[in-house]
Amino acid sequence: MEDSNTIAAKRFKQIRKNNGATQKEFAGLLDIKNNIADIERGRTKITGYTLVKLIQQCNINPLWLYGFSAIKNMNALQADVTPKVITLNSEKNENMVLVDAKAAAGYPTNIQDRHWFTELPAFDFPLPQYRNASFRGFQVQGDSMYPNLKPNEWVIAKGMDTLNDLSNKRICVVVLKDSILVKELHKQPGSSLVELISLNPSYPKITIDSHEIQEVWEVTSKLSFDIHSIGETATIHELQLAMQRLTSEVNSLKNK
Repeated sequence: MEDSNTIAAKRFKQIRKNNGATQKEFAGLLDIKNNIADIERGRTKITGYTLVKLIQQCNINPLWLYGFSAIKNMNALQADVTPKVITLNSEKNENMVLVDAKAAAGYPTNIQDRHWFTELPAFDFPLPQYRNASFRGFQVQGDSMYPNLKPNEWVIAKGMDTLNDLSNKRICVVVLKDSILVKELHKQPGSSLVELISLNPSYPKITIDSHEIQEVWEVTSKLSFDIHSIGETATIHELQLAMQRLTSEVNSLKNK
């Protein structure tokens, strides 16, 4: 069985090659004067300073470097994907914002603009399962998640803080820098890479780094309406009316 220093030497070389760097370039990246060739051959041990640089520059988990962990990256899946803005109703309780297909186009660039969010329609959902967390409604675009989700259906999704809080292979609303996607999110053990999978097999999988994600919302339920004959504005209005009726019905039951 290889000792930890031998494993570290091999993995040090692997890190350099994965970065596409020559030995001279890697020494410059780590700001070290050690002979990189000697480290990779196991003739020179990795110093504490070099280890710190590997963590800072390459996000390397030192336990993985020495063979004591399968997790290569220090902050794999730890990217902050928490909701950037929440809105409150007149009673200072969080409400549920609705993001239709038109609003979705501007969502990524306005993700921290509180005023932009207050312009979106919102409602209170009176059911207990939609309390004690942030929920948001999103309209599904396209048929990439067919047959589970049809075009123009609505999903209700729960905001996540990090991907570690999310069970693997869950359908999510993923907010990237320039788009919103509804996909099944597959986490890769020991890596910051995630795969976004369409349930419609005609669409290819998408592989991205988790740090490219701005927000993740785990889909918990969906709402279906017959909206083929009406436009987006009418659709979101109809959804608001339905939620208002539901709220009134629940409140009336509470008062009995």
